[in-house]
Amino acid sequence: MEKEPPHWRSHPARDLATTVLPHITDHWAGAHLEPSQLTPAQRNYLSTSDRLIEELQAADTIVIGAPMYNFAIPPSLKAWIDQIVRMGKTIGYGPSGARGLLSNKRVIVVTARGGAYGKGTPAEKFDFQEPYLRHIFGFIGLTDVTFIHAENQAREEAGPRLAAAAEEIGRLAVEQSRQVAC
Repeated sequence: MEKEPPHWRSHPARDLATTVLPHITDHWAGAHLEPSQLTPAQRNYLSTSDRLIEELQAADTIVIGAPMYNFAIPPSLKAWIDQIVRMGKTIGYGPSGARGLLSNKRVIVVTARGGAYGKGTPAEKFDFQEPYLRHIFGFIGLTDVTFIHAENQAREEAGPRLAAAAEEIGRLAVEQSRQVAC
């Protein structure tokens, strides 16, 4: 049996479709306290955020698959984002304001959309998915973000659009493998 290349070894995966993440509650206020000041409930609540942030910090490449729901992201992805955007962990504040604490990571976002929301089209103003994700990832320091959109999935041209997205994913996978091999 042939061994897998080292860069194909098991990498942590977080399936947001099967992972129930807590939403932000009053316990989130503990994120602003020194660890010694946390109550047991706050410590327990923040442990999920800590684990998700550790996964993110350990990753070189973050791959997100996200359908567009009502022009935006699914609630499971929003819950994940709420847990990873955290003062002192992924964002810091200094004299010049906020700065992201994550860097040197690549983010690839693959979306499925019922319509098309291309730049310069009348439908562009309804895309709250890509602009939001670009902004929030940039806020935590992730600025190398690539989007692959499988658009018009609710129309008869869905097949060719899905095939084009799959081709782009394949191209990025080959590119990523070459970078890891170097």
